Amino acid sequence: MNPLPGFHFHHFGLAAREPARALDFLDAMGYRHGEAVWDPAQGVLLHWCEKSGAPAVEVVSPPAGEDGPLSAVLAAQGTSFYHLCFETDVPLDVALDRLASSGIRLVTVRAALPAVLFGGRKVSFHVARGFGLIEILEPATGSDAGAQAR
Repeated sequence: MNPLPGFHFHHFGLAAREPARALDFLDAMGYRHGEAVWDPAQGVLLHWCEKSGAPAVEVVSPPAGEDGPLSAVLAAQGTSFYHLCFETDVPLDVALDRLASSGIRLVTVRAALPAVLFGGRKVSFHVARGFGLIEILEPATGSDAGAQAR
């Protein structure tokens, strides 16, 4: 099978009930991160973690004392990699059509919505049958082409 055009790995999503512990580990591994960013549309706190030559990690946490959209992921353990994000260079509907045409079956679990961490670029979440949860990050437009994770 040839790789689907227009998809690029973007980051790993790590759900963490105690983000400070996850960030301590990533710090020890040489990752850098900024302050937490609250995304009200998703109901989560986010830390963007980067290391030169390594994949980015998005640490996703519920508000203190809550699980919110991470309830199922955090039920069995306090920290878990739970999604992979792919950035696309085509509109979301084209990206989803390409996946479907290749035989990949998807169930949309969260329709596209603006993501604070990515400068308002839209993200959507889908379960890919036989694989798991993926996030699709829409392409940057002229007005937000310079926006990066904070």
